[in-house]
Amino acid sequence: MGFLKWVLAFFSLCTYLATPTLSDSLLNKEELANISANFLNLAKSSELFDWMVKIRRTIHENPELGFEEFETSKLIRNELDNMGIYYKYPVAVTGVVGFIGTGKSPFVALRADMDALPMQEEVEWEHKSKIPGKMHACGHDAHVAMLLGAAKILQEQRDDLQGTILLVFQPAEEGGGGAKKMLESGILDSVDAIFGLHISAVHPIGTVITKSGPILAGSGFFEAVIKGKGGHAAIPQHTIDPILAASNIIVSLQHLVSREADPLDSQVVTVGKFKGGGAFNVIPDSVTIGGTFRAFSKESFTQLKQRIVEVITRQAAVQRCNATVDFDTNNNPFYPVTVNDKTLHEHFKNVAGQMLGTEKIRELKPLMGTEDFSFFAEAIPGYFYFFGMADETKGQFESGHNPLYRVNEDALPYGVALHASLATTYLLEHQLKVRNVHDEL
Repeated sequence: MGFLKWVLAFFSLCTYLATPTLSDSLLNKEELANISANFLNLAKSSELFDWMVKIRRTIHENPELGFEEFETSKLIRNELDNMGIYYKYPVAVTGVVGFIGTGKSPFVALRADMDALPMQEEVEWEHKSKIPGKMHACGHDAHVAMLLGAAKILQEQRDDLQGTILLVFQPAEEGGGGAKKMLESGILDSVDAIFGLHISAVHPIGTVITKSGPILAGSGFFEAVIKGKGGHAAIPQHTIDPILAASNIIVSLQHLVSREADPLDSQVVTVGKFKGGGAFNVIPDSVTIGGTFRAFSKESFTQLKQRIVEVITRQAAVQRCNATVDFDTNNNPFYPVTVNDKTLHEHFKNVAGQMLGTEKIRELKPLMGTEDFSFFAEAIPGYFYFFGMADETKGQFESGHNPLYRVNEDALPYGVALHASLATTYLLEHQLKVRNVHDEL
């Protein structure tokens, strides 16, 4: 008898004898501990670990940018074929969605992002990126390897699953809105809950970092072209200087947060692009600026968007220039605030607490960074968490989006076990709730 089937049989007996001990969970501590321990032991097996490391390093050597993950997707499909897991492809250009279990409700999803970043790797090691100017500098290669690892051990338990687990291999997390396109495909319409994770270089291995409610900001990009009249720098009275106008605009944009936003409502407006002119003694005809804006509520985000347009166009007019503002949402969709579902937070604490110990669950301070998992969590009850990989015995691990980024592969089993435990216990909980309702009727 598989350990999941044993847990369900054990619970059926307990329903006649006593009330489960956890008020927030139909599974009691012993049952949760049994599931978590079994999955962690399976995830730590040398055979599975070595297999995941090989996959991670293969993907790392061959990084692909958003919606270009054709070889990564092919690798994933080959591994799913080898496991006998049914999947659908393509979803949102390069995405893959696998299915394990009964094929019936409830449906719970596990997500891994696949894309790399347009960066040159500076880490000198045997498995360095083979593609100039592209690098897995945010751990997405590890995310794919861990979800495949979870798929392998979940497939072994498939006959005991009380529903269906979807394996969501998502393209284009880094700015392309791949999650949004996967939702638009309709393949996740029946999903009841979705979990996502991200490996963290900041926190120690064996810890998880999360909280309920908003955890990551909503964000958007903007670009503005300020047009004036060019001419010789020695006779500025005959010109309309777009550089001066752009400079005033940038200063005024900073006032949107410092003077218009509630100090307790975190917001950011940053101009990171300024292009104009090509000679020391020539005032150009136009200047292009661009940047990002972020907020922790829809209301604040909408207000910032409106005020960015007003400030740019009106400040340009003060300087006798014309300005147009483009948010380019077709290529860079606005990302919603990432919000963790309250009920799933309790579920996560129960599972992670039994697996790692409650002292290993750390409170996440909200971050102004963004995640396109937010699209999933906006449409489906979702839960996103970080888990640590830092180990001082292995040197400094740089944070993501750094050319010196490394992954501590010793952390991979924790991600696998969390994936598998969260999904299977979610399905078990649902089955047990249904049984309880049936018994009451």
